Amino acid sequence: MPTGAAFEIFDTGYYVYWYGILIATAVALGVVIAMKRRKRYGWTSDELLDFALWAIPIAVVCARLYYVAFEWDRYKDDLLGILEIWNGGLAIYGAVIGGVVTALVFCKVRKKSFLNLADCVAPALVLGQAIGRWGNFFNQEAFGMEVTNPAHMWFPLAVKIEETGTIHYATFFYESLWCFLIFLFLLAMSKKFRHRGDCMLWYFLLYGVERAFVEGLRTDSLYIGDTGIRVSQLLSALLAVAIAAFLICRTVWEKRHKRPLYGPPFFREQELAAEAQRAGVAAAVAAAMGAGEAPESLAPEICAAPEEAGGAADDQFSSLHCIPLLYS
Repeated sequence: MPTGAAFEIFDTGYYVYWYGILIATAVALGVVIAMKRRKRYGWTSDELLDFALWAIPIAVVCARLYYVAFEWDRYKDDLLGILEIWNGGLAIYGAVIGGVVTALVFCKVRKKSFLNLADCVAPALVLGQAIGRWGNFFNQEAFGMEVTNPAHMWFPLAVKIEETGTIHYATFFYESLWCFLIFLFLLAMSKKFRHRGDCMLWYFLLYGVERAFVEGLRTDSLYIGDTGIRVSQLLSALLAVAIAAFLICRTVWEKRHKRPLYGPPFFREQELAAEAQRAGVAAAVAAAMGAGEAPESLAPEICAAPEEAGGAADDQFSSLHCIPLLYS
């Protein structure tokens, strides 16, 4: 079977490749994780599925176009080869650019917050990257420099490339492991982030730091023309520096002005609104009781009459039975 093929389809000469299986698995798990997070970020299941139906194919097309653009000499005389994505050649930054543009347009049309959507899907995206990198293992690509030290010739530090018979550093594994750690970090910190968009920012920061380093170890990088500059390494470094600078400047600004620069994540915003509402109702109830009025007059829709609450009640407590409901 060809390199990277999982199995042949009924002796037809057509094969299903591990690369495709892993990409499909990554997409499916990504959708499941985003669906699990949707309520916390103010999205319905229908809205998120609509977004996925647009974003996933556009991201795949953009990932391929990004790769082809920087490998044009390879494809200019073989245009049909552009369609052979089962042989590899999907650039994650192309997919991210396509996904971000799609998200911006989608949120503009639906009149929803882009940052809420980005926070919702960021962990799903990075987990997809962690899984998808193993497609590079089966395709025997995205590896690093040749290993000459016998002490380093073990998997997963290094991997043997069957086509050349040489052993190379397994950079695909380094990135897969790092992306999985980012995924765990984002899940652990999601409830602690103080600003809308923080989950997205930390994804780009941490991934940018890793990619800027690991890209320098690879032997199949995409370059900017004949400059010798690795495009993904440059983009990653710029992204990481820009986001780190923004986070530092934001922290300094907030300390100086004693207030957040902008709003909290959607779920925290809802929690703050609920806390304010409960505090307001409690204050109103306390004021009414101090004036000798019945709390039911303030919130009759949530205070059941004593008879409805289970029969006659002592007059002393008949105006107080609704207070637990106000805090529920």
